[in-house]
Amino acid sequence: MGGAAHRTGDDQVGTRAWQRMLSGRRLDLLAPSPDDIEIDDIAHGLARVARWNGQTEGENVFSVAQHCVLVERIVGVLAPGIDPDERLAALLHDGPEYVIGDLISPFKVVIGDAYKAVERRLLDAIHARFALPISSPELWALIKRADSMAAFWEATELAGFDREEAAGVFGRPPVDRPPDAPLEPMPSRLAQQVFTARFDELQASRTK
Repeated sequence: MGGAAHRTGDDQVGTRAWQRMLSGRRLDLLAPSPDDIEIDDIAHGLARVARWNGQTEGENVFSVAQHCVLVERIVGVLAPGIDPDERLAALLHDGPEYVIGDLISPFKVVIGDAYKAVERRLLDAIHARFALPISSPELWALIKRADSMAAFWEATELAGFDREEAAGVFGRPPVDRPPDAPLEPMPSRLAQQVFTARFDELQASRTK
């Protein structure tokens, strides 16, 4: 039997493609609307998503929320003159994972383009929700560089990699880890608060 056509709203039948958030929003993964995106939902979700599939040391998981703060701090070290919009884009670079989780890179390779398409739609909606301008290729290259550096430190300090193994996968960071970006895994509520506080700081600096 064929599946029902996708529809949004209360009359939807068949396969459901929306996620209900604690804010009450329903976020449609096939056509995500910026109006259905709230920073509290993002912070709550990212603080409860584990990096490295949870294969890290410590009583608590190292969350995507902590990772995002770490990447934004590294971007600030690599390019201290960038503006608040660009730093906010760095903080939100893994924003879609509050809905779709953090798939490890090897599994993304297995899945292929389907995951990337959903991720791209969600990231575009997040950027539209917070009125971020279209990011340049240079900014994305900077964020990717910072992301790889963060992965190196997470891998060696939390996920059991030795430095040579991590360098072969992620590259060796050219700078030391920022002292204001600790890697001690936090309880989810604290990670959520740290992420939200940094978002609020950057938002406030955008309006000055």
